[in-house]
This record gives sequence, C-alpha cells and structure tokens, in this order.
Amino acid sequence: MNAIEIKNLSKNFGQKQAVCGLNMTVPLGAIYGFIGENGSGKSTTEKMICGLIPKSDGTIRLYGKDHTDPDVRAKVGVLIETPGCFPGLTVWDNLMLQAANLGIRDAEIEVIRVLKTVRREGAAGNKYKNCSLGMKQRVGIAMALLGAPTLLVLDEPLNGLDADGMRIMREVFTDVVKDGTRSIVVSSHLLGELQKVATHYGIIRHGKMIREMTAAELDADCRTFTALQSGEMSRTKALLCCKYSRVEEDEAGYLRVYDGVTPEEIVVYLYDNGICVSEIRTDKIGLEEYYIDLMKEGK
Repeated sequence: MNAIEIKNLSKNFGQKQAVCGLNMTVPLGAIYGFIGENGSGKSTTEKMICGLIPKSDGTIRLYGKDHTDPDVRAKVGVLIETPGCFPGLTVWDNLMLQAANLGIRDAEIEVIRVLKTVRREGAAGNKYKNCSLGMKQRVGIAMALLGAPTLLVLDEPLNGLDADGMRIMREVFTDVVKDGTRSIVVSSHLLGELQKVATHYGIIRHGKMIREMTAAELDADCRTFTALQSGEMSRTKALLCCKYSRVEEDEAGYLRVYDGVTPEEIVVYLYDNGICVSEIRTDKIGLEEYYIDLMKEGK
C-alpha cells in the first residue's frame, strides 16, 4: 500500500486545464519533494489531494481508500499557502481553536507537543500578527501536526525560514516519517534544502508529471564533473574543448569537464601545454541543476 496513488488526475478551471492526466505515487514513509515551476499545477494537485477543491477527472487514493473517505481525511494534515490563523489571537489560542475544530482530547497537551516539535514553545503567548514570516510558517506546520496525522501535505513550508529554522524543519520532517507509516508531500523552490531531506521526488511541468524518482535514482542520474581554474581561463577552455566533448563555464567562473576524466589527467594535459592549474576538484550536480537541465530538455 502507498500513502498516495493518483491516476490520470485532471483539473479544469473553465477553459484552462491546470492539471492534465497526472500520475503520482507517494510510498509509505516517504518525504516526497514535489517540484515544478510557478503555475505548473503543484498547489492545485495538493488542494485536490486534501479535498479543498474537486477534481475534474481521475482518481486519488490515500492509504488504499478514496481521498473523500472521512476516515482517510482525518489522517491528513495540511499547510497550503498560509496558515488559517486569527491575527489578533495568540499562537496558543490559534492552536487551541484548531485542536477544538479537530475534536482533539487533551488539547493543551497536544498543543504543547506540536509547539515543542517545531521548537516554538516559547512563542505561545505571541500574537500571531506580530510573528515573523518564519515563525508563522512554523506555527502553520505545528497546526498541520495537530492530531498526529499520517499524511502531511505542505506547500512551500520553508519560505521565510532562516538557516537554523530550515535545519529544524528538516529534523521535524525526518522525525515524522521515521517509523515508516507516515509520509510527507512537500513542495518547495528551495531545491538545495529539499535535497537534504527528500527520499522521493516528483517533477511536474504544465500540469503533467514528467519524472518520478527516488533520492538514490537522482544521485545516480546526476552527472559528475571536474571543476578547475587557472591563470589563463580563455586559453584553458580552448585547450580543454579540443580534447573533451563537454566543457562548460559555470556561474562561479570555474571550467567544468563532464567527460569522467580524473583531475590528474587534466592537470598533466594542461601542464604539457604550458598552463598551470590553480585549483581543481571533482563534484556532482545537485537537484537544482538537474531540475534546470530537465526543464531545458522539455523546452
């Protein structure tokens, strides 16, 4: 059984088709990075999964049942766009209200638990309107965690967080899925951060799923390269282009050779041609570059 199984999902808004025959699988225990350009259909898909908007066609199954099943719906925690909080109330009161809406017993104990989970127990008395963007995001995630849902659907939860806040959220996500029975779908444009925690990925473009993969499959697909600098970059590039099939200059000013050769081979080749290498290293492209390359292929 998977946490989410979507088949041929479509959503039309009048004449515009926002999601077009999308297929998507989220395994149990997965942190599923849902990636795509603005307007690609991510938020629309997430809203259909959560039952916030109706689908036009296709099927959505959560834990083997239709997504409209009341028992299944009770297992879903959601943060899409912004938390539904009252600005003039404190963080504590907003969470207590949501706990009451969910019919949670021992609401105070549960609110304390989720605030501790997101490391914001000291902010309970702050009015929501006075919270920073990053704090509001953590409150929204705390709200989604109320009742210990088995599926979390989070839309851009890392927005507004500082480096420490992102680290804490990665720890929270990992802790949520550690028993293998709970799953998270998280969309984010911060692909470098997403790569640190995601176990699976789905890449969507123009409402269609163009690729699904595990983190291991992504790692296998990401090309390795040798990056280098010298005192004569123009001549170095010309020489490398004569010998290797793919040589590129990156944004940091390094030359990249993608032919799988060793740094030693490149250093010897350039030295024999009168060029001394000042810096050289091997590396691998990350999720962000992989995604950008994939989008270029699509165009």
